[in-house]
Amino acid sequence: MRLMQGMLAIAAVTGMAMSAAMPLNAVAQQGGSTAPTIAPGTLVTPAAALEEMLTPFEKSVLGVAEAMPADKYSFAPKPGIFVPGQNAAYETVLTFTGELTHLAQANYFFFSAATGMKPDTDVRAIGNLKSKDELITALKASFVFAHKAVATITPANAFEQIKPVDGQSSRTTLAAFAVAHGYDHYGQLVEYLRMNGVVPPGSKK
Repeated sequence: MRLMQGMLAIAAVTGMAMSAAMPLNAVAQQGGSTAPTIAPGTLVTPAAALEEMLTPFEKSVLGVAEAMPADKYSFAPKPGIFVPGQNAAYETVLTFTGELTHLAQANYFFFSAATGMKPDTDVRAIGNLKSKDELITALKASFVFAHKAVATITPANAFEQIKPVDGQSSRTTLAAFAVAHGYDHYGQLVEYLRMNGVVPPGSKK
């Protein structure tokens, strides 16, 4: 489902003409899903299409960050947690805290690289945060930055070539890649919750 949302959002951007496009600002919230209220075939701005990826990603990440008990933020899988005697190495696996700090720093890195906006905080310092409250505050701030950056992507510069990052060489593809990368880590965070007996918010009915 997440992949399909991403594909639809990218398609909305890549299929857009360079003529004027209207913002996608009318969205109905029903049952936790989003549904456009504008007519099919209407052109939307690149920023609006990318927001369709970024906003649910933000909600998902903050949801798992809030759901994990504060005393479990240092949790990381250990050898033998799944199959007795298995030989998988876990020495370099990130803790729950490590996953969140990585996501916050990645937001600043990717969206800054995609748009040229400079981070308004000390990104390196995020790696030193430990408490649940500090990390959630940092995550929220990184998403505020991401939304501001996405808003600068226009029909005129959406496919402007930039310095390649992880194989992405346009503003739009790098912004979309930022969300795809984030969902990779979101999937790991979901498993961390389940290993600690916490039902991920996205799985609750």
